[in-house]
Amino acid sequence: MKTYDVAIIGAGSIGTPLSFYLAQRGLQVVVLEELASIGRGQNRSAIGGIRATHSDPAKATICQRTIEIIKRMKIEHGFDVDWIAGGYLYPVYDDKNEDIFKKLIQFQRSLGLNIDWIGSTEIQQLAPGINPENLRGGSYSPEDGSASPLKVVDAYYQLARQRGVEFRFQEPVTGFKLDKAKIIKVVTSKSNYSCHWIINAAGASARQVGSLLSLDLPVFPDCHEGGITEPVRRFFEPMVVDVRPDSESSNYYFYQNIEGQVVFCITPEPKIVGTDCDNTSAFLPLVTKRMLGLYPRLRHLRVRRTWRGLYPMTPDGFPIVGFTPEITNLFLAVGMCGQGFMIGPGLGDIVAEILTNKDHQFHEILNQLSLYRNFSGQELLK
Repeated sequence: MKTYDVAIIGAGSIGTPLSFYLAQRGLQVVVLEELASIGRGQNRSAIGGIRATHSDPAKATICQRTIEIIKRMKIEHGFDVDWIAGGYLYPVYDDKNEDIFKKLIQFQRSLGLNIDWIGSTEIQQLAPGINPENLRGGSYSPEDGSASPLKVVDAYYQLARQRGVEFRFQEPVTGFKLDKAKIIKVVTSKSNYSCHWIINAAGASARQVGSLLSLDLPVFPDCHEGGITEPVRRFFEPMVVDVRPDSESSNYYFYQNIEGQVVFCITPEPKIVGTDCDNTSAFLPLVTKRMLGLYPRLRHLRVRRTWRGLYPMTPDGFPIVGFTPEITNLFLAVGMCGQGFMIGPGLGDIVAEILTNKDHQFHEILNQLSLYRNFSGQELLK
C-alpha cells in the first residue's frame, strides 16, 4: 500500500494543473491515468480558446483566474504556452440576439468582466472581410484569448514533476475499498493507494469512476469535431463565435493561432451522444459552408486535418465541483462540458485552496457547481 495526501484520477486538463497546485501547497500527490501520457483524453482535442465571459458567476470567476495564470506563465515559470489576448467576438445579425447579448453584457460587466457591445464598423476592423450584410454589432471581450492546450498541459506536467508529483500512466482505477463513508484504499490495475483525499477528474470517464462507488454522476459525453488550416499571415485577432443555429448545428467558432493557422469547431444539432472519436465525412462540408457565409475571406485556406473529441456534458451545461456527503474524502471535478482546458488552471488553483485552507472564500462556487443542485437551468454560452 502506497500512501499519499491526494490521489487524482485523470491526468488531463483538470488533473494535471490541479496536481501542481496541490504539490505547491506542500501535499504529496499521485496522479492515476489509464492512458499512456498526460492530455491523451480530451485535452488534445481542445482548440485553445480561453474566456472569462461566461453567463454565470462561478465559471466567470474560475476563468478570470485562468487568464491571469496563463498570461503570466512565461514570466513566472518560463513556459511559453502561445498565449494571445485576441479577445472573443460574437457578431450579431438579428434583433433577438442583439437583445440577448446586450442584456447579458450588463450582467457580465456586473461580475467585473471587461466586455462591451461594439458597432459593425469596429467588428469589421477586428475581423477584416467579415460579412457586413445586416451586421448589427456584437459582443467583444478583449482580455479573453487563446493558448496551446498541448503546451499548457505539458508545462503543468513539468511543474508538477518538479514539485514531486508522481504520475502513474496506463494504470486505470478498478475499484475502491470503503470504511463506512470514507475511501480507505484506491485499487488500480497495478497497485493499491491510501490517500487522505481522492479527486475524480476523469473527464469523459468520470461517470464510470463514480459507478465504482455507486455514485450516479450525470456526466454524458457527446461528440464534437474540429479542424485546422495551413498557416497564413495573421489577418484577424479574436475568436469569432456565431451563435445563429441552423438545421444541423447550433453554433460554430474559429480563431487564428500564434502560428497563423485557423482553428475551428462546430456544435452539432442534435447532439451526437456517445464516445465515438472517429472523424466523419459530414463535418467539413457543414462547418465550411457556415464559416464562408460569415467570413468569405477564409475561402482559399486549405484544411490540414480534422479530428473529433468529446464534451463531458452535464444536464445544465455547468461543471460539477465539490465534496460528496456519501463519501467524505471524495472530491469531484467533473463535467466540464467541453471547457476543461479554459477551466483547468483556474479551477486547479481554487480547488487546492479549498482543500488546504478551511477559511477559503469559494463557498459560492461550490454551491453553484454542487452535484446536488437543481439541473433544470441552462448555460447560455456553452
